Amino acid sequence: MPAEPATTLATLSELVRVSVANLSVLENDRARAIRFSTLTAICQVLQCSGGDLFSVDPPSSMTGAQSFAQAGR
Repeated sequence: MPAEPATTLATLSELVRVSVANLSVLENDRARAIRFSTLTAICQVLQCSGGDLFSVDPPSSMTGAQSFAQAGR
């Protein structure tokens, strides 16, 4: 059953079988990791892909290439 556009965390929690607290952590950018099975379940319910849910912003002082190069040092 596809989720409606205004799905609440409580409804999504029931459909995905993940706690509201864990979904809230994801929603508020406090998660350090997400299980692939959880991501897959969320994407199936919301009919989207993982790329639709997440974005990566490089640090404001460096470009992505600069930060990648410095991470290897």
